[in-house]
Amino acid sequence: MTMTTNATRPEGLRAIDREMARQHADALASFHANGAMAARAAESLKRTGRLLLLGMGGSHAVGRAVEPLYRRLGIDAIALPLSEQLCAPLVLDGRTVFITSQSGESAEVLRWFGETGGNAETFGFTLEGGSFLARTAPCLVGAGGTEQAFAATRSLMVSFALHLAILGALGEETGPAIAALENPEEPAIEEALAALSGARSVVTSGRHLQGLAEAIALGFTELSRVPCFSLEGGQLRHGPMEMLSPEMGVVLFRGNDATADLVTAMAVSVAEAGAKLVVFDASGHPPVAGAATIAFPPSAGLAAVFSMLPTAQRLMIAFAAARVADAGTPVRSSKITRSE
Repeated sequence: MTMTTNATRPEGLRAIDREMARQHADALASFHANGAMAARAAESLKRTGRLLLLGMGGSHAVGRAVEPLYRRLGIDAIALPLSEQLCAPLVLDGRTVFITSQSGESAEVLRWFGETGGNAETFGFTLEGGSFLARTAPCLVGAGGTEQAFAATRSLMVSFALHLAILGALGEETGPAIAALENPEEPAIEEALAALSGARSVVTSGRHLQGLAEAIALGFTELSRVPCFSLEGGQLRHGPMEMLSPEMGVVLFRGNDATADLVTAMAVSVAEAGAKLVVFDASGHPPVAGAATIAFPPSAGLAAVFSMLPTAQRLMIAFAAARVADAGTPVRSSKITRSE
């Protein structure tokens, strides 16, 4: 693996660096600035008791990550790709709808509002206060404006902070998550990077933290152009274990929650198969033999997400920088996807 220096670092990665440098401050500002709209969204959820989370790419991964957090509060929450809702829609009646688009301008967002008009319980999440989405629906708007770099980093942190504001309005304790934003962890990634050095592809996986795993898999793929994907822990167990080999990298996310033992069991199986194993660990449990462990203080939910995500971003960027000369510069995609 080759390493880049500041002098040789591609502009695409320098753009990501700039976004990441402000993501904690922007996430905190977003949490504090959206209290009134968060309260409106929370009141909607109290009325309906049902939530449909719609988005594409990183925005969908955010929905997947917060889906179990709303369910834990008794809300019947489901996250779908917006493209799937357009092709095989769930009925909107009696549901609160959260539709997320960092730009507020993606093709699916425009089409969805054009075809459905939304409903009275639709709320948007965006980084751009002047966007189509912000003009069309009541929106929680993230601080700092549109994300300029290709792969989602700051936009993920900000979107999670907007959800934290709603969860707080629903009565969830927000202190641990805010503390994670105010006191970021920066553990070393060198061992994990070395563990993945010979991997020809990477799979990420979690249980309660599966949405975080999906967001990171997307970033790995976008930046490194190496096949990387995500499978929920149970789904990984049911057949895809056949792919494990010394050429496969596996990145697991383990939090201090009821699913920690299931993630541990998966980690043991991956190590036994000889695959290259990295564990992002906020469980407080002992490390798994054979794993490159990146440890964090015990935490769960959004506190775990805010602790782990920036370091997982650093790992995906370093992984890509070692493989792609112009990492961070898309060749087949664009920041705002304007076609379906």
